[in-house]
Amino acid sequence: MALKSGDDDAERTAPTKVPETPLASSVNSSDEIANRKAFLSTFTAEEDKSIRRKVDGKFLWLIGMIYILKNIDYQNAASVKVLQVGEPTNVLTQLNMTADEYNWVQSIYFISYIIFEVPSNLMLKRMTPRNWQFRIMFTWGAVLACHAACKNKEGLYAARFFLGMMEAGMFPGIAAQMCSWYRSDEMGKPIMWMFGFQNCSGIVGSLLAYGISYMDGLGGMSAWQWVYLLEGLFTVLFSFVVYFMLPDYPKSPRSNSWLTPREQEYIDARLSENAPRTEDENFNISEVISSLRNPRTYAFMTAQILMNFGGYGLSWQLPTVTTNLGFAGLPRNQLLNIPPAAMTVLAIIFSGWFLSRAYLTRPAYIMWICGGALAFFIVLATTTNRYAVYVACVLGTMFYSMYFIPFWAWRSSTLEGTTGTAFTLAFQSCIGQIGGVIGPQLFQSRYAHNGYKVPFAICAGAIGLSWVGNVWTWWLTKNVEYDVKRIRKLRIKAEKNGKVYADDDIRVFEERTFYGTGLVRKQAGSDTVSEV
Repeated sequence: MALKSGDDDAERTAPTKVPETPLASSVNSSDEIANRKAFLSTFTAEEDKSIRRKVDGKFLWLIGMIYILKNIDYQNAASVKVLQVGEPTNVLTQLNMTADEYNWVQSIYFISYIIFEVPSNLMLKRMTPRNWQFRIMFTWGAVLACHAACKNKEGLYAARFFLGMMEAGMFPGIAAQMCSWYRSDEMGKPIMWMFGFQNCSGIVGSLLAYGISYMDGLGGMSAWQWVYLLEGLFTVLFSFVVYFMLPDYPKSPRSNSWLTPREQEYIDARLSENAPRTEDENFNISEVISSLRNPRTYAFMTAQILMNFGGYGLSWQLPTVTTNLGFAGLPRNQLLNIPPAAMTVLAIIFSGWFLSRAYLTRPAYIMWICGGALAFFIVLATTTNRYAVYVACVLGTMFYSMYFIPFWAWRSSTLEGTTGTAFTLAFQSCIGQIGGVIGPQLFQSRYAHNGYKVPFAICAGAIGLSWVGNVWTWWLTKNVEYDVKRIRKLRIKAEKNGKVYADDDIRVFEERTFYGTGLVRKQAGSDTVSEV
């Protein structure tokens, strides 16, 4: 690698470029492994931290802001429903809709999202992440602003369909891109930022709805119209921030302005063997076929669908449930949605820290989260005491949102290649949103008399089945997940000693066997292993 004469000593000692990571069908040669180890060993722990801080600074705040806007913009339909409730300017009254008809507002959004998720994400590599995320944000903001012009339920349904179409691909696109910058054992950090900001959207969205409620009638528009218009216009404006600020891949031309060639090579070389890389082709059909044939794809998908079934039902109905508890009148009812969001943000921050220490494998941590979510959904299904219901709303929301921090980090450890990563994340995400289609439809008005006990009982059953689905998925990934935990601990140990760990890495394509036949023998007094 050619270096300028003014570079420091560390730059001048950079070895020859590390060979490209082979495809799943290949096996790393001993020379390739030795070259990678030699290259990574030239970095100190301080250099490693400095490079990772650069990456964090470029991504974390930006993807957090993208995700908070995304969630404000699609969840505002639930808040809008209870703006000026019972008054002539309420959205149900003005659009001549019943509460049951309004539930389709969310279901239609998810139907569209499901249809367009995979095609959108397969464009990510060809169009580059920066360009594609700009397109997504600009168009979804424009469609959201157009919600203010709806005059009947048919118009609102059409607007929601186009909103789902325009927004499809945002989350799996960011997640796929992060796999090119962060190792699987580090994915908890960007996921924590996205979901932490997502749940801040509950706080920000409630405060916005509360403030905008006082604009009711201003300029001849109702408060619900102002919510859609103002939030949509802000998203359009923020899309230009994404266009100018979002990086693409470690070795993309746009990365040259903030990373040296040696730093770009380091980011790429430290990734696990299955990670998507800058030089990968735009589309590889074999990676799609491999994903469709892999039972892990359907195991993760099943667990996600069932968890979303319960979680989306609660998140959609939350403003209505808290309003009906009678703790606060209009418009202060919007403020009751802040504690669930605040508790969730704190829990997500804890999850990010806990995962970074590798105390448990990620599926083991998920078992505790699923148990907590199930407990509080059972409370919602069995009592009408308003204090118990509100506490269950707070903690049920918290456990549901916590689930996805270890879940998506866990999922990243079994993805393969750029096309495989983009396709699998989009395919799983879109099918997983079936819960978002069905969840709101459970909360029919005929169940309102006893606090929606029947819908919440169904949601509790779905979360219980999700726990079982996660056990199945854990069994299918047990060896890779133990390997992730083992390597993470070795990396932490090396960092404490001022070094960069480069001796070994996670095996995904030909994974080690830690459980079952062919047990791996652990060397005495060491975290290293050898195969029997």
